Amino acid sequence: MAAASPILSLITLALALVGLLGAYLGIISPMAGFQTFIAGALLGGLFATVLALIGLFLSRGGRDPEGRNKSLLGLSISLGLLIVVLAAASTGGDAPPINDITTDLDSPPAFADATLVSEYAGRDMGYPPEFVEIVRTSYPDLQSLHLDESPPDAFARATKTAESLGWEIVATDEGARAFYARDVTGIFRFVDDVVVRVRPDGDGSEIDVRSKSRDGRGDLGANAKRIRALLDALR
Repeated sequence: MAAASPILSLITLALALVGLLGAYLGIISPMAGFQTFIAGALLGGLFATVLALIGLFLSRGGRDPEGRNKSLLGLSISLGLLIVVLAAASTGGDAPPINDITTDLDSPPAFADATLVSEYAGRDMGYPPEFVEIVRTSYPDLQSLHLDESPPDAFARATKTAESLGWEIVATDEGARAFYARDVTGIFRFVDDVVVRVRPDGDGSEIDVRSKSRDGRGDLGANAKRIRALLDALR
């Protein structure tokens, strides 16, 4: 059992790396990579930790020094993996399990028709009504932004700002003064879709943003963080 602990820990580490690198390199889908990483690092890590603890118990009192060292090695690897997973999960704080956030809950910016952005084809791009109260309660700071600029100037600045943040502008609707973008997460390469809408507001303009994840139910707060980044840069 002591000998099996470090072996299982290394297998677990390898499985986690396959998921992470596979998604990052585009060999497997982001969701498949994430699930493989979680299965390896979390489930495998927990099992390897239990196995290592049993090995430490059985080798207590100097009964099996070599077995104890192997158990300690397995425990250090498995605990390291668990710490990585828990640290990653904690980045979302108390983010609710939703994946579509907007600054305008009464009239959420609409994504373009699939004839303009082909990547939207076959997907429901409507705003989930059950998310409205959740967003209102969880993200009260996300509100429409007023700028003392004409709509054309505000639209041009919002577009340049989005590009400076690393977003890829995939389409622009000058008539609706809206642009559509995509942003890719750093590790697992999840793709999130964004729409930014500019409307007249008195002598200035009102900017609204909507950010939606393509995969998963929750987003660990990533969409709200993305919206804040744009609004803060425009203020």
